[in-house]
Amino acid sequence: MQKPDEYRCGYVALIGKPNVGKSTLLNALLGQKLSIVTKKPQTTRNRVLGILTDGNLQIILLDTPGVINPRYGLQRSMMKDVKRALGDADLVLFLADAGTDRIDSKTLEYLSAIPTILVLNKMDLVETGSMLPRVERYLEEHNFEEVIPISALKKKNLDVLLNAIRERMPLGPQMYPEEMISEHPERFFVAEMIREKIFIMLRQEVPYATQVDIIGFEEREGEKDLIYADIIVERQSQKGILIGKKGATLKKIGSAARVDIEEFLDRPVFLKLHVKVRDDWRNRDAMLRSFGFET
Repeated sequence: MQKPDEYRCGYVALIGKPNVGKSTLLNALLGQKLSIVTKKPQTTRNRVLGILTDGNLQIILLDTPGVINPRYGLQRSMMKDVKRALGDADLVLFLADAGTDRIDSKTLEYLSAIPTILVLNKMDLVETGSMLPRVERYLEEHNFEEVIPISALKKKNLDVLLNAIRERMPLGPQMYPEEMISEHPERFFVAEMIREKIFIMLRQEVPYATQVDIIGFEEREGEKDLIYADIIVERQSQKGILIGKKGATLKKIGSAARVDIEEFLDRPVFLKLHVKVRDDWRNRDAMLRSFGFET
């Protein structure tokens, strides 16, 4: 990984309120789906690291949970992930919804002296002129280095954003091999793909009360990989909803997840799901740590 003296490499944290498009932007910049995306807020629970390598540049992108006022242990852990990403960052992308008049005051509280670009996402849904009052209000609240309107979904203006990031990356050696797109293990992404289907297919509180734990992952030469996953819920009633009548809902979740998992792994898999009840797991530090959350 030896590179010339002009090589640039740095960390870029993506922050903002839930559903503003951070995960969509990460995936668009990488050209590959790494972070799960749904229409429900607070889909992202962990800091997701994605690596973009281009010539003499390596950008280490940190997708973060949406900034909220935490109400229980899991959400407090999620906000710790946001702060940890900011602590690592050389540059911050503050994502805001171009079509929303209200200023994201909560996320503004997390900003510090780290160079920050205001990224107005979803520009494809609004008139350009209507964004100006919002830009002015944000500039009154924080000294942003630059304001860049984009559409992560439509991949509009991402070249401008990438150039702005490139200019602000520090000189330094390449940290990851060129072919590497993340440091997370395969089982992390497999669990996330299952959780994504739960968020898409189920409503109200149930998706937020679930966690996916990969308990078995066996690669087999000439045969399908074996993947066993526990879906953790907090109440017996939630277990019944997840399983569905004669197991129909769980089967539907597993079938949809398996398609994405096989595409991601580029090999066939046998996916077996079980639902288990763990009372109030979102507030139990020991359980949160067992799932990889910081408490």
